[in-house]
Amino acid sequence: MHAPIEQVVLVAEDGKAIGAADKALVHTEETPLHLAFSCHVYGLDGRVLVTRRALGKRTWPGVWTNSFCGHPAPGERQEDAIARRAAHELALELSNIELVLPDFRYRAVDASGIVENEICPVYRAVTTSDPVANPDEVAEWAWLEPSALLTAAAAAPFAFSPWLVWQLEQLR
Repeated sequence: MHAPIEQVVLVAEDGKAIGAADKALVHTEETPLHLAFSCHVYGLDGRVLVTRRALGKRTWPGVWTNSFCGHPAPGERQEDAIARRAAHELALELSNIELVLPDFRYRAVDASGIVENEICPVYRAVTTSDPVANPDEVAEWAWLEPSALLTAAAAAPFAFSPWLVWQLEQLR
């Protein structure tokens, strides 16, 4: 049995849904604007989880980024999509999912020419356990003091996903 084809929600400039497309086909050199999310996961000790994207990822392979990202499926609530991706990428259960940057949007071009073009609300959540990384998604992970993450991203932004660098600037 084949896994269902994952779809993303295509959106107009004002953020209203205008259709759907296969996730595997949407990220190209001319990626249409679509809906996504980013999530920053914190432990009870206040440290934030950062992950290094798997080397097999189509865009930004091997770079460090926020805990995880994803795309809600057509008709799926953001919170449900966040829980689904947390389980898929990191085997994590989350609590206290909170919207922290509702209007985050970005466009970035990977070294390979692939474009990310997303309306991407940013969330914060809490977990009580360490992740178990899905190797198709995550090469490695680390818990950092938030101040250490800010320092590292400012000192070496090229080592991080562009969306993480921009999110950290807006979250300051």
